[in-house]
Amino acid sequence: MSKHTVIRAERLGKKYLISHQGQRERYTALRDVIARRVTSIHRSAANLFRRQPTRASQKEEFWALKDIDFDIREGEVVGIIGRNGAGKSTLLKILSRVTEPTEGRVTIAGRVGSLLEVGTGFHPELTGRENIYLNGAILGMSRAEINRKFDEIVDFAGVAKFLDTPVKRFSSGMYVRLAFAVAAHFEPEILVVDEVLAVGDAEFQKKCIGKMSDVAKGGRTVLFVSHSMGAVASLCETAILLQKGRVKAIGRTGKIIEEYMQLSTPVTQASFIEQEGVPSITGISLDEEAIRRGDFSAQIEFVSPSPLRPPVGGFIISTLSGVPVWGTNGRFHPADNRIVSAQRGTLKCWASSLPLLPSTYTLSGWLGDWHQDFDQKLNVLSFDFNPNAEVSLRPDPDAIGHIDWQASWMVKDSSLELTSLTRQ
Repeated sequence: MSKHTVIRAERLGKKYLISHQGQRERYTALRDVIARRVTSIHRSAANLFRRQPTRASQKEEFWALKDIDFDIREGEVVGIIGRNGAGKSTLLKILSRVTEPTEGRVTIAGRVGSLLEVGTGFHPELTGRENIYLNGAILGMSRAEINRKFDEIVDFAGVAKFLDTPVKRFSSGMYVRLAFAVAAHFEPEILVVDEVLAVGDAEFQKKCIGKMSDVAKGGRTVLFVSHSMGAVASLCETAILLQKGRVKAIGRTGKIIEEYMQLSTPVTQASFIEQEGVPSITGISLDEEAIRRGDFSAQIEFVSPSPLRPPVGGFIISTLSGVPVWGTNGRFHPADNRIVSAQRGTLKCWASSLPLLPSTYTLSGWLGDWHQDFDQKLNVLSFDFNPNAEVSLRPDPDAIGHIDWQASWMVKDSSLELTSLTRQ
């Protein structure tokens, strides 16, 4: 029995008007406001019957989405991928009825539960307990339904100890855990999840992916936006690739991820804006010369509002399809023990003779202390690994994987033992 279509987008488009002022507005001080008010009193009579010309701002049309067409069937788990600014979040906001399309239409059959931003629908002054009821009501849950699922939500979020604490005192990780727990237990026919799981730690991300997998196995539909190609590959059977507001490709997840990664040229360094109030990665760079030698050398620049004891970094190298092939972390690989705490600095990592086959790979970076992770940048760098291109006896990575690790073989001739036994 074929499953029916639950989401249909037909020539969907979303347009925004961007204003460009002819002159940058300068900072206005209190004395300027007072002076203008006094001046306006004297000029009001003269200007009463005289129309004052105003400087018109120039408006530019920007299409965040254009000519979007797709069908999603009941029970499908669909990944939506693309670069920043491709239109992923705008599409989810339209599907969640947060904003209306400028043109085209979208047809949705079923109740939609959305997790678009961390803590959407939470009130900072209310406790975790009160926000569960508030957010559940916003999502459309009855009080009886919330009561029935309350303990399960709290257990999933792991915030029982802080349940009666105002959420303004929650860490970003606690915030997203509680928000996801409420949305995931809402039991909608369609679950829409934007890139919010990056705030949680690795253990909680696994938990979330497992929950979304359970939602899908229950016959419900999941739309998942993420820059973690590993998460998309493990969860989604189908993917939609957006590029500059248009659908670039739709198909099997592995193929779409590879097409997405091939759109990017190798990037060996990146800078990031410091996150207010939390430890954050401000830069990641890769040593291209080391890569050409077949070695690995990279560094993470970081800043923290309070000392990290000690600061710990991590890297994961993945294939274009999002499969991790090698990783390192200061918690389980030797580190410089002379640095016991730091609020700002650089974490350097090196490894000799990487056993990788020639291919294009991506690099993700992590920042934490000895106990937990605080920030991560997923698949932010990419590089070509091809130090020994002249070697002809390399295996096919599509057949056996991407590790080129030497192994020894020996042959034992059982026929000699059989001949010896026959002669006796």
